[in-house]
Amino acid sequence: MAIGLLGLATALAVGSVALAAALHVAAERRVEQSASATTAEVIALIEAGHLPGTLAASGLEIVQVLDEEGRVVSASQNADRLTALLRPDEVARALRGPVHVPGSRVAIDSELQVWAQRVSAGGQRFTVVVAEPDEELVSSDALLRRVLLIGFPLLLLVLGLIAWRVIGAAMRPVEELRSAAERISGSGRGDRLPVPPSDDEVHALAVTLNSMLDRLDRARERETSFVGDAAHELRSPLASMRMQIDVARRLGEGGPLADELHEDVTRLDALVDDLLTLARLDAGANDGRPARAHRVPVRPVLERVAATWTSARTRVRVLDGGPAAVTLGEGELDRILGNLVGNAARHAREVDLSASQKEGRVVITVTDDGPGIPAADRERVFERFTRLDEARDRDSGGAGLGLPIVKELVLARGGEVRLGDVPGGGLRVEVELPMADGPMPAPGA
Repeated sequence: MAIGLLGLATALAVGSVALAAALHVAAERRVEQSASATTAEVIALIEAGHLPGTLAASGLEIVQVLDEEGRVVSASQNADRLTALLRPDEVARALRGPVHVPGSRVAIDSELQVWAQRVSAGGQRFTVVVAEPDEELVSSDALLRRVLLIGFPLLLLVLGLIAWRVIGAAMRPVEELRSAAERISGSGRGDRLPVPPSDDEVHALAVTLNSMLDRLDRARERETSFVGDAAHELRSPLASMRMQIDVARRLGEGGPLADELHEDVTRLDALVDDLLTLARLDAGANDGRPARAHRVPVRPVLERVAATWTSARTRVRVLDGGPAAVTLGEGELDRILGNLVGNAARHAREVDLSASQKEGRVVITVTDDGPGIPAADRERVFERFTRLDEARDRDSGGAGLGLPIVKELVLARGGEVRLGDVPGGGLRVEVELPMADGPMPAPGA
């Protein structure tokens, strides 16, 4: 709107200047036409041989008739009858065009605009001099400037207020659409944009966008259903394959191939489990109802995860757990910490776990001495199937679902996940969750 007002101000300024110039030219032309008419009347009297001693003049107009010697032979009542208004050199210039002389020559304050024209009659040559005071022209220009200087800002202010009200009323539905679109997180079903009652382009836009959101919801439901169904159907054949491989290994059959198949089936089983978890999280987010939550003490989970992931290659320690407790679903804290520690154990030799309380929140920290994650990739690692080291053998790494699952679980409970550096090298992961005794988070928060 500011740009529009600036353009309007520029247009008004140009228009005001043009108006002032046009009125000034019109006033000058009017004065010139009046002087020309008076000159024509005086010439007609001279040519008719009826030139009186005193000439009639309208308003403040000053008229003199000079002979060849420059003496005044006839004049209007307000003109000097003894001294010519113009000097000889000024007469010569006035014959070519109007000249300006001081009004003090006839005892007035304003300047005089003077025209002259020669005429011959009865064997004599006369010069008709007509003068018009500039007072009216100057006063009209001054009045116009005052009107424009006062009226221009007032007009601009009024037009600005009108534009603000009109544009504000016209853009209010658009702002409501923008605000509603900003609130739509994409994780819940049924989020729609408000449809204005007016039958205009904004109404059509809102209807079209809501139709698009309907299609996106249906596509998301189909995707979630497909992933969940596919992962669920894979569980039975994977369980059967794992049992047969375990039997073959116990009987000493299959040799190294059985061991390799066992590792592959284990990884595939973990992948299916991750997919099912994500499908459940997506379904809960779409319904706006996360799984039922209960009070979970943090310390026992830290010790359990540390014992599970401690190996000859990686040492996992619990530095501090305290009496902290969080509000989570069944097995969710185990899954969060298991994914974080498992991810760290693949790249580090020491992993430390701790928990602290701060202003009604519990902060669980996982640090390791591994290579860490570059700051530029810390948002990307929470995307599904993201693997930073694409060159390494996939058998030695995960499928890129661990951190996305952690983020989905934590966000569903009103928490937050932060990645940072460890002095000396390594990765620091902070998981912040509401305390069990604190207020329950809103569903889908």
